[in-house]
Amino acid sequence: MKPKLLLRIASVVMLLHTMGHTFGALSWKNAPNAAVAAVIAGMQKEHFNFMGRLSTIAAFYEGYGVIMIFVLLLLSALLWLLSGHTTNLVARGMLILLGIFLVILSVCEYIYFFPFAALLSLIAGVCVLLARGKLSSARSGTDA
Repeated sequence: MKPKLLLRIASVVMLLHTMGHTFGALSWKNAPNAAVAAVIAGMQKEHFNFMGRLSTIAAFYEGYGVIMIFVLLLLSALLWLLSGHTTNLVARGMLILLGIFLVILSVCEYIYFFPFAALLSLIAGVCVLLARGKLSSARSGTDA
């Protein structure tokens, strides 16, 4: 498989991840049962001063969720854009960083969230690292 295709696959996988995360992040207050509803209510009820601003744990949780939507969308766009610039040395360096980042992200998602999110990030990370590896072998003259 060519590096460009691997990077486009990674991009689409991360776009799917973004869509799933967006659905979850925007519907997190929909409690599946009374116990979860009580936890959500507690997160929204207690306000505290944080760096001069009154906030709640719910606001932090929701804010992190929204920020991650944009981070995942950025990753998807970067991977798509980089797929067209695989001869650029800076792009090749970025692929190593993005691949490692996606693998680390998958580990964090597995530990703190759930396996499906982790699997999507892992697939994207492996695709990116495979693409980068193929670029290295093509540069050294072996079959890409």
